[in-house]
Amino acid sequence: MRLIFALALLPFPALAWEFSPVPICTLSHTSGDVDIVITYDPDVPIYALSVTLEGQTWDDGPFSMVFEGGLPRQIGTDRQVISNEGRTLTVTDRGFDNVLHGLGTGTGVSAIVGQSSRTVSLDGIGPALADFWACPADTPALS
Repeated sequence: MRLIFALALLPFPALAWEFSPVPICTLSHTSGDVDIVITYDPDVPIYALSVTLEGQTWDDGPFSMVFEGGLPRQIGTDRQVISNEGRTLTVTDRGFDNVLHGLGTGTGVSAIVGQSSRTVSLDGIGPALADFWACPADTPALS
């Protein structure tokens, strides 16, 4: 019993989806060995999705996201940028409706490049995603 209590006090990475409006609109999640960050800068305006692997690098090839559950769908591009010594994959675009809708209706999402892939649960994303959609408050929600 003491061991369980002691383990409960250890710091573990946050498993929740989080939203921050400062300095730009940011939706983020850390799960195991993957960090996902989606940003929206209304001054540009541009969205960016970054997926960073811990202890592994991304393969070469086209990038795809597969949304599981809800209305399963797959989206992809060959315009990603790999940085951070091969660990961070970033995709930017002026519209992210397909990504945001997939996150909101799915139960999980997989990021895939070649043989490299990571799957993350979308459990609990609802409140943070709603805040992200509404950010900034003076920008109309995307349709």
